[in-house]
Formats: sequence, structure tokens, C-alpha cells
Amino acid sequence: MNIKKLKIKHWEAVKYIYEAGIQTGNATLETTAPGWETWNKNHLKHSRLICEIDERVAGWCAITAVSDRCVYEGVAEVSIYIHPTFKGLGIGYVLMEHLINESELNGIWTLHAAILEENKASIRLHEKSGFRKIGVREKIGQLNGIWRNIVLFEKRSKVVGV
Repeated sequence: MNIKKLKIKHWEAVKYIYEAGIQTGNATLETTAPGWETWNKNHLKHSRLICEIDERVAGWCAITAVSDRCVYEGVAEVSIYIHPTFKGLGIGYVLMEHLINESELNGIWTLHAAILEENKASIRLHEKSGFRKIGVREKIGQLNGIWRNIVLFEKRSKVVGV
């Protein structure tokens, strides 16, 4: 298991994994994956990681700013996706630990996660990684005409912004 910086050369594998998440109906309210240009623009330039196993991208994570207001420059939202073939191997936890460290090295003091309540594996991962549940947004968005709830989590850094 090798953790590396996510680069454009990994995009097709990253996009495939994201699309596999979309297909589950429980990973995101999005229905299509963006192109590289949009994805690259929307994610912070740091804290983009992949996990490689046998030269295959087994999972990825990245963060987005929650606001463009300067008072929130140290707050970011987590995206983490694991290839269906590699689920259940602990890759999510390893990626998350690296993501937390990388984000702190880049001045992030709070990580935020918004998880569909049916996504029990992601909820367990965030809880195991030290995130705390801060609430539920009920019927916040629709997927295929069905209202969905989002569980909100956050993790405050113990080293940045203390």
C-alpha cells in the first residue's frame, strides 16, 4: 500500500472510482463525475492523495474549501472514495490519516464531512478517524427524485489553530 500525491496522470482511475461511488446511490448526491478541469479547480491544490496497490489506484481523497471567505480559509470538506475491489481492507482509514496530516501541514484547522445517512461505512470511517457528529440536515437534497438526509461531521485539529 503506497500513499502518493494525486496527479493528473491518476485522473482516469480517480474518476472511475468516483463514478463507482455515484453508482451506489449512497456516496454523493451528484449524478455524474466532472471533468479534470472542473475537479482540479474545485479541490484545494494540497491534500490530494491516492493509495496505490500493485500499481493500481485503490482509493483517493481530497479536500475542498467550504467557503471563499478568509475567516474560513482553514476549514475544508473531505472527499474520500475507495475502489469497489479494495473495500474492507482499511484503505480508507490509512488515506484519512494521511489526509489529516497533510491538511494540517497546510494550515487546515477543521475538516468537515457531509455523508448520506445510508453510507454506514463512511460514517464508521469518520468516527474511527476522530470526527464527531454535529448534526443532520434533513431532506437537504434529492437524488433521483428522493429526498435524502446528510449527516454532518467535523474534526478539529489539535495542532493547527489551537
